[in-house]
Amino acid sequence: MLDNKRFKVPDFSFVKKRWFIISAASVLAVLLIGFIWAMSIRGDMLNKAVAKVQKKLKEDYQLNFEVQKYEFAGLTTVDFQKVKIYPDSAEQLAAIDQFKVSVKLFPLLSGTVQLDELDLKNADITLVKHDSTSNYDFLFRKRTEQDSTETKQEAKTLAETIDNLLKRAFQAVPDNLNLENVSLSFQDSASTQVVRIPEGLIDDGDYDIDVFLNEQEAKWNFKGNINSSRQTMNVIISSDNKEAKIPFIGRRFGLNVSFDELSFHLDNVSRKGKESLEMLGGVSAKNLRVNHKRLSLETIVLPGGSANGGFLVSENTIELVQGTNVEVKDFSFEPKLKFSRKPKKILEMAVHTGMFKAQDFFDALPVGLFETLDGIQVEGDIQYDMDFNVDLDDPDELKFSSKINDQNLKIKKWGKANIADLNGPFVYEAYEDTLKMRDIRLDATNPNFAPLGQIAPILKKTVLNTEDPFFYKHNGFELEAFELSIVTNIKEKKFKRGASTISMQLIKNLYLNRNKTMMRKFEEILLVWLMEQSKQVSKDRLLEIYLNIIEWGKNVYGISEASKYYFGKKPSELTIGESLYLSSIIPRPKTGLSSFDYTGHLKPWVLKHFNTYGYIMNKLNQLEGENVPANYGFYQVELQSSLRPPRPRGIPDSMMTHDDIKDIVDEIDKEEQIRKTLLEKLFGKSKEEENN
Repeated sequence: MLDNKRFKVPDFSFVKKRWFIISAASVLAVLLIGFIWAMSIRGDMLNKAVAKVQKKLKEDYQLNFEVQKYEFAGLTTVDFQKVKIYPDSAEQLAAIDQFKVSVKLFPLLSGTVQLDELDLKNADITLVKHDSTSNYDFLFRKRTEQDSTETKQEAKTLAETIDNLLKRAFQAVPDNLNLENVSLSFQDSASTQVVRIPEGLIDDGDYDIDVFLNEQEAKWNFKGNINSSRQTMNVIISSDNKEAKIPFIGRRFGLNVSFDELSFHLDNVSRKGKESLEMLGGVSAKNLRVNHKRLSLETIVLPGGSANGGFLVSENTIELVQGTNVEVKDFSFEPKLKFSRKPKKILEMAVHTGMFKAQDFFDALPVGLFETLDGIQVEGDIQYDMDFNVDLDDPDELKFSSKINDQNLKIKKWGKANIADLNGPFVYEAYEDTLKMRDIRLDATNPNFAPLGQIAPILKKTVLNTEDPFFYKHNGFELEAFELSIVTNIKEKKFKRGASTISMQLIKNLYLNRNKTMMRKFEEILLVWLMEQSKQVSKDRLLEIYLNIIEWGKNVYGISEASKYYFGKKPSELTIGESLYLSSIIPRPKTGLSSFDYTGHLKPWVLKHFNTYGYIMNKLNQLEGENVPANYGFYQVELQSSLRPPRPRGIPDSMMTHDDIKDIVDEIDKEEQIRKTLLEKLFGKSKEEENN
């Protein structure tokens, strides 16, 4: 029990109590009057808000916003009926019978508009494209000078920009949503695709919504939770029709994507002022199928895979957070990726795998994508390290290193491409693009087969210098050539130049299709690595095969056919000039005859190739013991008379100009300069580096 002597209840006097009651009543009265006044003018406020929206849409985007009726349907809920949105000179963009929207009260008091509930009934959003115009062009409107000035004055950090986009995205998603008969369609001259939601519901962030494509063509289920206050979400998308492709992107980008299940989760967004934003989450897929002609002619099927980690955004950079992990079956690695936009546009990438089981990597490759590797069995642990750094505005300063520790790798069983078979007789199928020309046997039963020892040494030197000067020293790849290829392609802003060694050309010709896709190039790299690492085929044998199968003219394959076709000689009888000529046409064999004039002599523009590679061989002391005429035998090269073009009328007995093939000449000049730059760079290697 309380001691009444020690604890005393305060005794308010009557006057104090009265003033307390009066004060409280006054505050309540003021609040009530304010509320009544706000309620009395909110209609006018709504009218002004709608008018402001209509004016802004009209002035900034040339969009018309029409609404038949709108009114408050609660304290913070507005009911809009019969809404239409359409551009000034294009088809209607949206038509909505009714939508109700309510916002959260407490965020609204602080000036933040955050949706609480949205009801949408009979809504039809239609994107229409005709040739070069569409009813959604306003989305890509270029900023005016005034807009640009305002943007410049209000320059934001990259972290702020992405943070604002993230906030707007979550603010646009209500905690409670009711959808009834909502459709989104895309129309162009070729087809129409419609995505429809008969019914959709988000209940306190939880959702389970079915989405239909073209009525019953496909159905996807979206299930998960979204919390707009915490800015977290997770979604699992599954499909009843496993082959159903994601709409719109196929026709627009030529990219076809389907899956059994796709999931995404955003777990945490943390901010440190305006300078730093970190987003953590992940994505995973089951039986993801991707098809694009630039990737592969075959559909890429990924049975299962996941990526977990996130992005760190600062004032001018965006990068993967440390520990971001990509996993496919039992193979996993932690990539590093960073892009800086200021003061220079720098792209940085790195992969450092640590030691892992080689078989895990091959098991992770999508089945059927790399047909030549299906069924391959290996043993041993390997490690791969790659670092890449480039200034996109100054690619000449590229920094690139790629190393693999594969000393313990052993190939127990080859896949479809059995490299070991190259040591014995085999048949090469010669193709011109996708048309098979004929079979060529690589053994003594073929009278046109030329063993390496029966080919003039000078021909081997000229071909190696032209195509792959360090063939006998590298392990299938020349890093400097890769660097030069990357630099050239960045400058040209397209794939302009490859970096193929003789080993890579062999693999491409012997085992791969002629389709220029990223996956085919990746398959080529893998096969070259395995072939060179296994050392099951000697370098001499590889060069012998190469010289006997490469194209040297229309339906002219191999050095025996080439030397006989152009000069009526055996491969062993070729001179320095004839060898330099033959090496010059390897990149474009079908243009070989265009190098000659009607007298059977070479046109002047070919002399540049002779001077470039004659100089190289001289510098490498490769011409010792050779008979070297003036200009490295340029004037001694004579085409067989039966192949010479007819003498043009009215043209004196002199060599023709090269105006008729100016495009080819310009391309050759560029390649000669690039090759010379590369070779001079390679010559700068120390002997210790060359022997490694």
